[in-house]
Amino acid sequence: MNNKYLMIYNELAQKIKNGYYKVNDLLPSESELMKIYNVSRDTIRKSLNILTQEGYIQKAKGKGSFVLDINRFTFPVSGVVSFKEIGKKLEKSFETDVKKLECIIPETCICKELNLDKNEKVWKIFRTRKIGLESIILDKDYILEKFVNNLTDEICKNSLYEYIEDKLNLKIAYAKKQITVEKCTKEDEKYLDLNGYNMVVVVRSYTYLDDTNLFQYTESRHRPDKFVFVDFARRNKI
Repeated sequence: MNNKYLMIYNELAQKIKNGYYKVNDLLPSESELMKIYNVSRDTIRKSLNILTQEGYIQKAKGKGSFVLDINRFTFPVSGVVSFKEIGKKLEKSFETDVKKLECIIPETCICKELNLDKNEKVWKIFRTRKIGLESIILDKDYILEKFVNNLTDEICKNSLYEYIEDKLNLKIAYAKKQITVEKCTKEDEKYLDLNGYNMVVVVRSYTYLDDTNLFQYTESRHRPDKFVFVDFARRNKI
């Protein structure tokens, strides 16, 4: 049967999802799987290759196939959404912890990102995002004070966008985003539960109001094993 390898893939994937095989468990060896399913080594390898491509397992030479943590959270790339809005869709508890909130004249690098004149003030806001029991996102926001003249810990803990849109009656329109993978900084080590990872996924966002004014620059730093970044693309022939 040509689709035997797909059946085996689906069955193993389901066992991983259901917790029959747990994170860091070793799957049965290729030889053992051949006996269990009464198929050739080539069929088993096809099944394991799909599991690898889909992020269920990691093959280690001379050791076997280890089960990976599949509990990743879908994070939209194209949309302009708040963490509170994303959190409501999760099946786990979520929490924001405000680490820094101050109104400052920013350093040169932030002035460049926001196209600021000298002596313009911004709100500097550092927040960690906890999903379940782990802090896995560090958001570093810089918001122009001329658009948002008052912020509190309570507002930042709840939702900046909710406050800006519902209380200040400003309309957030769109954002430009850049995604990179970078080595962890001392700030990442201080604020995040890195679980041994030395790299983070960094999403830099430049967010605009509907009058095209840039009002926010954000560095959102994510632990790499916990998120799948998704987008929708439509073919436009050039």
